[in-house]
Amino acid sequence: MGLDLIRSGKADVVVCGGAEAAIHPMPIAAFASMQALSRRNDDPEHASRPYDLDRDGFVMGEGAGALVLEAEEHALARGARIYAELAGTSVTADAYHITAPDPEGLGATRALKAAMFDGRIQPEDVVHVNAHATSTPVGDKPEYAALKAALGKQLDSVAVSATKSQMGHLLGASGAVEAVLTVMAIYDRKAPVTINLENQDPEIPLDVVTSARELPSGSIAALSNSFGFGGHNAVIAVRSI
Repeated sequence: MGLDLIRSGKADVVVCGGAEAAIHPMPIAAFASMQALSRRNDDPEHASRPYDLDRDGFVMGEGAGALVLEAEEHALARGARIYAELAGTSVTADAYHITAPDPEGLGATRALKAAMFDGRIQPEDVVHVNAHATSTPVGDKPEYAALKAALGKQLDSVAVSATKSQMGHLLGASGAVEAVLTVMAIYDRKAPVTINLENQDPEIPLDVVTSARELPSGSIAALSNSFGFGGHNAVIAVRSI
């Protein structure tokens, strides 16, 4: 919505973000009853483990993040530090199930392709993905299917980060914080590290960043995925400047 406001000329600057503070007995009980949370209560530091064969659910977290979106001319005129270009965005809804994702990732695939189309980004431009990757048994596989369908053979050359492994699932803040991380990955040319991946699921053969990883020089692009309950899919595409 912020990008649309700027593109339409209705605004020069838009602050976009999200915040969540849901560590409370009621939401924890609700997600637990849906069997969405990890039960690794005796080993909390290793509970969030996206793509691992032993993943058993997500860990709730709290946080906030925001991005300042600004028209290029306006930013240059005031001498702003520009971190990246927000090239494209997309939102889709597949409504496959009240909580479970479409096992084939069809709605997520449409979102990925639409964000790249909106940003005039080709699959070969994409070098990094900040994945939704909640660490649920049924959630990680459809995202891989969607990435494979959208990026094709280029996916083998994409550095994938699952940052929820480090901060938990921030619910309504996760997309905003992960967008910040994606922008900084492009700006610093460094992909965030995924922790707790000890035995990668062979059905999810992604190139997951598990140690410090430099991103290529030159013009590069990255995607940030947010795929929520009920088939709500959002993707942003950012490009280096």
